[in-house]
Amino acid sequence: MITELSQNPIESNALPLQFMMVTGTSGSGKTQALKCLEDLGFFCVDNLPPALFQKFTELCSQPGKDVKKVALGIDIRERAFFDDLLSNLEALQANGCHVELLFLEAHDDILVRRFSESRRPHPLLPQRPVIEGIQLERERLQGLRNRAHQVLDTSDFSVHDLKSWMIQHYQEKDDVQVLKINLLSFGYKFGVPVDVDLVFDVRFLRNPHFVPDLKPLTGEYVEIQEFVLENKEGQEFLEHLKKMFGFLLPLFEREQRSYLTIAFGCTGGRHRSVSMAIYMKEILKTLGYEVTLRHREIQNEKTISS
Repeated sequence: MITELSQNPIESNALPLQFMMVTGTSGSGKTQALKCLEDLGFFCVDNLPPALFQKFTELCSQPGKDVKKVALGIDIRERAFFDDLLSNLEALQANGCHVELLFLEAHDDILVRRFSESRRPHPLLPQRPVIEGIQLERERLQGLRNRAHQVLDTSDFSVHDLKSWMIQHYQEKDDVQVLKINLLSFGYKFGVPVDVDLVFDVRFLRNPHFVPDLKPLTGEYVEIQEFVLENKEGQEFLEHLKKMFGFLLPLFEREQRSYLTIAFGCTGGRHRSVSMAIYMKEILKTLGYEVTLRHREIQNEKTISS
């Protein structure tokens, strides 16, 4: 649940520097929110002393600095620190700096459950029951909550929900990321790669290894590609893959995946898997994705021979 409060949020075109502060109750998702902002291009600093706010802003605003968006994670646990924060926020605003303050919170039972799952004591009262630390923290943060531009209740949020919300509210239209796809061909006899998301075994396709004139070539040659895929089974398989990826890839994008690695494997990693990866690169490009391609065994051969 989102609560909109009275202050005006920062206008993206008001200043060259977009200045955000993320705070709230412990266990509400502040650290994750800051990570999301970092992924969105914000220069993020956690727990910068308030006395350094003004100097930090001046440094970020200097000519030649490539800092346009700043996010600070603020963790208020001491009253003196809280008073220092408010005075420095007022100083920034008095100097014409527009600041947006995002406050995260969650219901007591949700926070208790999250602390229990992480087996962490509450940072304010580590020797006392978690609920007492939560209640004390709420009291100390009430003044800061009242000054927030947005209050976000993360009680019903998963990590993915929070990331989606942050992207929806703080990603600039020109910064929308396209899912990047890495294609890899490999040979099973050299081991299955571990750093992949999807693996397809294409050893059922026609094998050029047993054709004397084709055996010395690799899947990078048109002759091999035609032999492997330009037949009924190969064409049907390509059509099935195209339909499947047309269904799957938008779902990966919905989950805010920035990249996906897809591997095709055959016995030696030189013919069928290479041909399939090359064909799939062209298919995925027609679907609008950025695609990179690597042939593990062929490149390893070149490395060894050199």
